[in-house]
Amino acid sequence: MRIGILGLGRIGVFHAETLARLGAVEALVVCDPVAGAARAAAERFGARVADSPGALLAAGVDGLVVAAATDAHPALIRAGVAAGVPVFCEKPVARTMTEAVQVLKAVAGRDVPVQIGFNRRFDAGFTAARRAVLSGELGPLHTVRSTTLDPAPPPPAYVAASGGIFRDCSVHDFDMIRWVTGREVREVYAVGGNRGAAYIRRAGDADTTGAVLTLDDGTIALVSSSRHNGRGHDVRMELHGFADSLAVGLEDRLPLRSAEPGASFPSGVPHDFFMDRFAAAYRAELTAFTEVVAGARPSPCPIEEALEAGWIAEACALSLREHRPVPVEEVRRA
Repeated sequence: MRIGILGLGRIGVFHAETLARLGAVEALVVCDPVAGAARAAAERFGARVADSPGALLAAGVDGLVVAAATDAHPALIRAGVAAGVPVFCEKPVARTMTEAVQVLKAVAGRDVPVQIGFNRRFDAGFTAARRAVLSGELGPLHTVRSTTLDPAPPPPAYVAASGGIFRDCSVHDFDMIRWVTGREVREVYAVGGNRGAAYIRRAGDADTTGAVLTLDDGTIALVSSSRHNGRGHDVRMELHGFADSLAVGLEDRLPLRSAEPGASFPSGVPHDFFMDRFAAAYRAELTAFTEVVAGARPSPCPIEEALEAGWIAEACALSLREHRPVPVEEVRRA
């Protein structure tokens, strides 16, 4: 099959490299507003260059990967669906939930699959955790802890356009809490602070946050996120049930050290980048997309699923601003 890639920044080039190595992909067509980026990718991966999204879609691509800036996501998703081409789009669907809902309405009823990029759904540890929960192996859950700690903050321009740490970073935790537990989030209470990069504060964002989520069965989920984690990129989940407990990310490259005398775990080189931590998950995610393109499976993360994590992020952002618990339904109705 022939796959088109729109956007050749860091994640776009990473996806191009992954796709170029998949047996199901015969050719790539690439496009980026920066002509030099497109030419460099074409030379590196043997791809054809298109000078516009319209030209790329007219080149006979079988699937479209959108890795462009967030502001471009809505128009590119719509263009791909209008052309009858299955779309993979990095999260988020749009910069605001209002725009995201508009995209959902625009593509509803079209028999063209859209897959949103929540890569943790393809990570081996999170997948095993989901199986353990849904099989009843842990018994009813009472507590979930989910952590995403970045080793260093993204650049100022990225932060200013990100929509905030809940929408950009913690949204992965929100998606995993729903996906792994099979439950919905009923209410949130969020806190946050700034003790690091001043430009994050100037952008009206927090660099470190915590959130308490109450799930619809009463399970309590605790979410911790930070842009400053000196030891590395730390992504973990703990699931505590009445019968057993389980952890994701508890392996030798965990960026944490033990204070216990004689302890040697973890002993590996800590993860220091999300593409390193989730390299295998990204490959599995794009492999799944080629199966979606081939008609062998439905989208593993349709727009509707991405919006559910987005609503939780919206509720957390409101809770932080107003210092109060916020029911998720409140932001849906707003």
